[in-house]
Amino acid sequence: MKLNTIRMILFAAIGMFTLPSYGAVYYVTVAGLGGEPDYEQRFTAAAKDLDRIFKSASSTPHVYTLTGPQSTAPNLKETLESIARSARPEDDFVLVLIGHGSFDGVDYKFNLVGPDLTAAEIAAMCDRIPAKRQLIVDTTSASGGAVAAFERPGRAVVSATKSGTEKNATVFARYWVEALQDPEADTNKSDSISAMEAFVYATKKAAGFYDSQKRLATEHAVFDDIGHGEPVRDAGNGQGALMANFTLVLLGTSKQAANDPAKRALLAKKEELEQKIDTLKYQKAAMDPADYKQQLTIALLELAKVQQELDK
Repeated sequence: MKLNTIRMILFAAIGMFTLPSYGAVYYVTVAGLGGEPDYEQRFTAAAKDLDRIFKSASSTPHVYTLTGPQSTAPNLKETLESIARSARPEDDFVLVLIGHGSFDGVDYKFNLVGPDLTAAEIAAMCDRIPAKRQLIVDTTSASGGAVAAFERPGRAVVSATKSGTEKNATVFARYWVEALQDPEADTNKSDSISAMEAFVYATKKAAGFYDSQKRLATEHAVFDDIGHGEPVRDAGNGQGALMANFTLVLLGTSKQAANDPAKRALLAKKEELEQKIDTLKYQKAAMDPADYKQQLTIALLELAKVQQELDK
C-alpha cells in the first residue's frame, strides 16, 4: 500500500469527508442585476467562471447559467421547472445566486432584470425539484435574510451575510469561485472540494480581504444544513454533515476516475465507505469506544484497499 495513500486515509479519518456524487448534478448560476457597470462586469465574470468550473466538474453535469439580459424571473422559473421535470431523487442540485439582494425586515428579494424574486418564491421552485440533496449558495448583500425561507431538510443553505441587515455589496462570491479552483481548499486531501471546504475557504479569504483593507467587515457568511433554526458559522451540534458530504468539484485522480467507466464502480464503493466512516464519526459520542474503534478500523482498511486500486 502506498505511503501517501495511508496518510490520506488517516488524515481523512479525523477530518471532514467529502463524498463524490455519481448521480447527475444540476448546477444553476444566476448573475443578477448589477445596476452599475462595475458590478455588472463583476457578477457576470463570476457566473461565467462557475459555468466553466461546473461544466468540467463531473462526468454528468447539467449546467445552466443566466447572466445579463437573461437574468430574469421568467427565465429562472423556466430553468428550475425544466430541472424539476428531469431531475431524479438520487441527483444533486446546486443553485448559486450572485448579485444584489435586499431585505425589508420581512422579505428578502434577489435583484433581477425586471421583477425581483423573493426567497420564498425561489424556495418554492426549488421544492419542486425531486433531487433529495440540494445546495443553495446566496452570495448577495442581505442574503442572511433569505436563509429562513430557503431552509428545508436535505438542503444546505449558504449566505454571504449573517442577516438581512448586512446590506453592503459582498466579496464572498469572488472567494467561493476561487475555492473551487484552488487545490488548497481541499483540506482533507480527498481530491475533491466539498461545500464545507469551499465555505471555510471563502469565509477566511473574505475576512482576510477586510483585514488587508483595514476596513470593518460588513459581511459574515453563515450556513445551515439541518433544515431549521439559526444559521451558524462553524460545524458542530449536528451542523455541517451535509455540507461536508456535498461534493462540488472533483480534482486530480478522482476527476480522472469519474471519467473512466472502468473505475466508476470503485468510486461508488469509495463513496459508500466514506459515507459509513462519516456516519460513524457523527455517532461517536453515542457509541461504545471499543465498538467505534473496531468499526472505524475495518472501514478505513477497506477504504485504503479501494483507494489503492484507484491509484493504479
